[in-house]
Amino acid sequence: MVTINMSKLAVLFPGIGYTADKPLLYFSRRIAADLGYEIRILGYSGFPPKIQGDRGRMEESFRIAFDQSVEMLSDIDFNVYDDILFIGKSIGTIVAAKIASESPVKRRIRLVLYTPLEETFAFEFGDAIVFTGDDDPWVGRDRSRICSICEGRGIPCKLVPDANHSLETKDPLRDMEMLSAIMKQMEDFINLL
Repeated sequence: MVTINMSKLAVLFPGIGYTADKPLLYFSRRIAADLGYEIRILGYSGFPPKIQGDRGRMEESFRIAFDQSVEMLSDIDFNVYDDILFIGKSIGTIVAAKIASESPVKRRIRLVLYTPLEETFAFEFGDAIVFTGDDDPWVGRDRSRICSICEGRGIPCKLVPDANHSLETKDPLRDMEMLSAIMKQMEDFINLL
């Protein structure tokens, strides 16, 4: 039997206040590492205050995160990787989607999108899975269009009942169960390759 060693990279694109040490990204990183992915964690700084609900500040924050991400990824030759995974949270999903859409190896980039904002879908990207909550104030709570946008693009969308922008509810024990289910679905998505 011949074993094929694939070169794999996972890049984490955090949110503004949701760092790579918070549950969704922390456990995603651990799972990806266990599956043999080289891990690159991005971080951004210098955001304006009071972003939610302010279109101008949101656009400024995106530009900041995008520019800093491009700089942090400038030393990576994506051509050497057989499998590339972008794992994004909130504003990080927009940045990940834009970078993936502009990459010459975009067919090899798959995305895990935690609580994406509608702007994420302004970009064309390949295989993805989406996790969103139906009590997320950043996407309009029960008026969110995220799942319908995903349906129109053929992207699996996992709707987490009563979950906010961190995919959490008011019940921490239920949150741990949901986190476990989310991580299993994320791992299944990764293993599809």
